[in-house]
Amino acid sequence: MEKFKAGEYDIIVVGAGHAGCEAALASARMGHKTLMVTLSLDSIAMLACNPSIGGTGKGQLVKEIDALGGEMGINADKTLIQSRLLNTAKGPAVHSLRTQSDKFRYHEQMKKTLEQEPNLDIVMDEVVGIITEGKKAIGVTTKLGCDYFAQAVILATGVYLNSKIHIGEVAFNEGPNGLGYAKSLTQNLEDLGLEMRRFKTGTPARVHRDSIDFSVMEVQEGDEKITPFSFMNDKVEVEQQVCYLTRTTLNTKEVITKNLSRSPMYSGKIDSTGARYCPSIEDKIVRFNDKESHQLFIEPEGLDTKEMYIQGVSTSMPYEVQIDMYKSIKGLENCKIMRPAYAIEYDCVDPLQLKINLELKCVDNLFSAGQFNGTSGYEEAASQGLIAGINAVRKIEGSEPFILDRSEAYIGVLIDDLVTKGTNEPYRIMTSRAEYRLYLRQDNADMRLTQKGYEIGLAKEDRYQRFLAKKQQVEDEFKRLKSERVTPNEINPLLEEKGVSTIKVGLSLYEILKRPEINYSILEQIGKGGDAETPNEVKSQCEVMTKYEGYIDKQLKQIDQFKKLETKKLDENMDYEKIDGLKIEARQKLNKVKPISIGQASRISGVSPADISVLLIYLEQMKRSRGVKDEQ
Repeated sequence: MEKFKAGEYDIIVVGAGHAGCEAALASARMGHKTLMVTLSLDSIAMLACNPSIGGTGKGQLVKEIDALGGEMGINADKTLIQSRLLNTAKGPAVHSLRTQSDKFRYHEQMKKTLEQEPNLDIVMDEVVGIITEGKKAIGVTTKLGCDYFAQAVILATGVYLNSKIHIGEVAFNEGPNGLGYAKSLTQNLEDLGLEMRRFKTGTPARVHRDSIDFSVMEVQEGDEKITPFSFMNDKVEVEQQVCYLTRTTLNTKEVITKNLSRSPMYSGKIDSTGARYCPSIEDKIVRFNDKESHQLFIEPEGLDTKEMYIQGVSTSMPYEVQIDMYKSIKGLENCKIMRPAYAIEYDCVDPLQLKINLELKCVDNLFSAGQFNGTSGYEEAASQGLIAGINAVRKIEGSEPFILDRSEAYIGVLIDDLVTKGTNEPYRIMTSRAEYRLYLRQDNADMRLTQKGYEIGLAKEDRYQRFLAKKQQVEDEFKRLKSERVTPNEINPLLEEKGVSTIKVGLSLYEILKRPEINYSILEQIGKGGDAETPNEVKSQCEVMTKYEGYIDKQLKQIDQFKKLETKKLDENMDYEKIDGLKIEARQKLNKVKPISIGQASRISGVSPADISVLLIYLEQMKRSRGVKDEQ
């Protein structure tokens, strides 16, 4: 087919899922002419699986995206239909926001945002190849015969590369929810030197709301007070929808066990790797065979649809088995399936082939993000898209890459895990992956990251001024807590009422707030709650920092130690085969990952503390050698 030059851009983004949307908006908002190419305009920001944003660990990512100037949090606030702050019975390190979204409005609102961005063009076409000049990406070529040129390209292809749907014995090439798939790009990427792999994910059935008996289910209400995702919103007020909790039955277990051989996962038709932390119902039955039932949630897909999402019952069983299986669940005895559950296989890249800035090592100016990099989840994808967009811009501007390390953000944990440790299954963020999680709380994401977002040009002036105002309010409130005092006569009646020890001498509010039974509501009862104009989020942050001061200080000292190893830089072009004393495995792993620092090298699987000692000695020798040469 004869090609024609269809346009020139600064950045081209391939894909319009959550990674593609953040990447394209970041590039365009940083002042660069950007093109987004997508298989379908209907797939823009599609919530192909769960109709929700956030969750444990994921809520932290969304807050960080927002603090840096990304769009996901803003869009989630616009389209939420229920909001819940998870893990409130535990410490603040694991508090995570999760909202149910109207999935159709989420798509519509994000599409509108993209369409209104002046530096962004959107075209519907299939990218079939990356145009290169030497080992440098300079554009893309499409199925419609178009060549688009740019200074950098970002791959955000999601689950669409050679995607294959499995429903029992039936299998066919197709993207999620009946959309098309990309069948040519994988081969082109392999020709460019990328090592590709095959992963799997899946989604439950959607059933008609009117066919569900909610009377036998447990109602799951949203929080009385909605916590916004975006730091730009003081409050969000909507009439919240309810979700429902129910359980599978012994009959469910019997149906699945009887038909297990018909599941592509167990018949051998699927040999790709699925997400460990999002197992199918078949996996649950097999792995936890002693359990008589499993809980699941019934969640609305949106305000203007009767489709209900059956969370916790993902499956690739044949359609007729699905009917029996879903009807065996309490309250779904008469359910009508509108969309069947399915598993989907797709091509992705080994993330060890990525630099820390999400640029491919084998092709200059080719960046990638999202499920293409081996992750699962909307939030993980959006985080990478934002960073890939920022770094593509910084690369063509000749600036240093924007890197968030593990001590600065969950985004830093996510990317460092991918490019340093790799993953053999779809990667999912969790609070347990972040060793500094007490510092990396969702409530202080703006305090940690807005300054950085402002400096790179993504967080705009209005957001920056809100950040400065909040920062000042936190400082002022801390001063008040340390200067104002409470007497025994003021506080002891309430302490006696709670059955806890009283105080004998006056204490500062700061000292009294450290006690586990004291919070701001207690201070308000004794007239010490502070200025009514001070936002609750400011008071909440002060309370957390006061109660956990010792732990936070300890973590900050650990971060200082961590930073020392991160500042010991390694040359990307270093040949580790030439360094005496390194184990063979360490040499191989170090040459593959090409770490940028001693800190990153220490986190590579197969690199031991002894190997790190060898590297530190080698760096010192090089430093002395350069010093001698300089003196001569």
